[in-house]
Amino acid sequence: MHLRKWGLAVLALACGAMTASVAGAEPPEKSGNIFHKAVCGHGNPHDTARCHAHVVTDAQGDEADAAATPNAVPAGYGPADLRSAYNITTDGTTTIAIVDAYGYPTAEQDLAVYRSQYGLPACTTANGCFRKVNQSGQQTNYPKTDTGWSQESALDLDMASAMCPGCKLVLVEATTPSFANLAAGVRTAAGIAGVTVISNSYGGTETGSTSYEPSYNQPGKAVTVSTGDSGYGVQFPASSPHVIAVGGTHLVRAANARGWSETAWTSGGSGCSTVYAKPAFQTDPQCGNRMEADVSAIGDPNTGVAVYGPTTRRGSGWMVFGGTSVSAPLIGGIYGVTGHRPTGASGIYTNASQLNDVTSGTNGTCGGTYFCSAGVGYDGPTGLGTPNGTGAF
Repeated sequence: MHLRKWGLAVLALACGAMTASVAGAEPPEKSGNIFHKAVCGHGNPHDTARCHAHVVTDAQGDEADAAATPNAVPAGYGPADLRSAYNITTDGTTTIAIVDAYGYPTAEQDLAVYRSQYGLPACTTANGCFRKVNQSGQQTNYPKTDTGWSQESALDLDMASAMCPGCKLVLVEATTPSFANLAAGVRTAAGIAGVTVISNSYGGTETGSTSYEPSYNQPGKAVTVSTGDSGYGVQFPASSPHVIAVGGTHLVRAANARGWSETAWTSGGSGCSTVYAKPAFQTDPQCGNRMEADVSAIGDPNTGVAVYGPTTRRGSGWMVFGGTSVSAPLIGGIYGVTGHRPTGASGIYTNASQLNDVTSGTNGTCGGTYFCSAGVGYDGPTGLGTPNGTGAF
C-alpha cells in the first residue's frame, strides 16, 4: 500500500521500553501489507510508561539496516506532505517542549539532518533554537542513553519541526520512564520561559496514577498526550482531564477536494476512564467519566512518517514511524504554529467545525459504540477529527 509504493521502507521505530533490546523481542504486527512492531515492549511495570511508536519491518520482525544508506531520500511522509494533509501554512515562533525518558546524545546532530533534508531552517544550540535539559532543568548530568527512547525523542523532535519549523525546541530527558520522573519532566518543561506546548508520547495504566496527574495540569500550556498503540483501552496520562488526548489515523492521498482521506487506525487508543471525572467540555452521552481521544492525526505505520535518528547505539539513519507517538507531537506542532496559550482541550470542542471529521474505522470491540468505532461527530478513536488548519487550536 502506501509504504509499498516506496519500496522496502527502512526501518526502526521508536521508543522505549526499559531498553531497546526488550523491543527487539516484540512480535511483528501487520497493517495492510506492512509489517511493523512496537519498539517499547508491552507489559511495562506498574507506575511506568511505554512509548507508543511502531517501526516498519519484514515479516519476521527484522528492521531494515537504515544506516547502510543514511543519505538516501527517505521513505515516509515528510513535512510538505503533513502540512498539506492538515492545511498548515505558517511557521510559528513559540517554544515546544518534548518530554521523554533517558538520554539522547546525538539529538542536535540528528535533528540537523532531518531539517536540512527538507529545507527547514537550522535549529541549533548556537542559534538559540535548540536546548536539551535533564528532568531538573540542568543542561548537564543527562540520563544514561537508551536507543529506543532516543528514537522516540527523534520522532517527536522531527514531527514538531515538520509542523512548526519556526518554533524553538526543548528536549527534556527524564531519568527513567517512571511516572514520577516523567511528571517531573513535565513540571520542568512548564517552567521554561517561552514554552507554550508540552508533548508526551507515552502512557501506562490508570491504576495509581492520581498522584502524578496534577503535573499535567498546566494552565496556559497545550499538553498533548498520545492515546496508545494497543487498540481500544484507556491509558494515562491521556485520560487526564487537563491534557489534549491525541488518537491515530490511517492517512492516504485521495481524489477529493482536500486531497487526503483518513480512517481510524486499528491500533490507536481510546476509551472511557475508570478514574477521572468527565470535564465540562465533553458531552458525549455514554461515558460518564473522561473520554479519550479529543483529536487525532496520522498514526498508522502503513502510512508512516520519515524520521532521522539512532538506528543503533553507534549510528543514525532514516526510519519510518507509526503510532500515536507520531500524532501527539504533530498536534503539539500545530499548537506551536498558533502561539495560543490554551487550557486543556476545551477549545477543540468549541471549534470542532474547523476539523476534518473522521467517520469510519475501528480500533477494537466495544458493542458497536462510539467508544471504539469512528462515526459522524465525536468518537473515541479519532475524537472530534483531525486538523484542517489552525482554527480548532
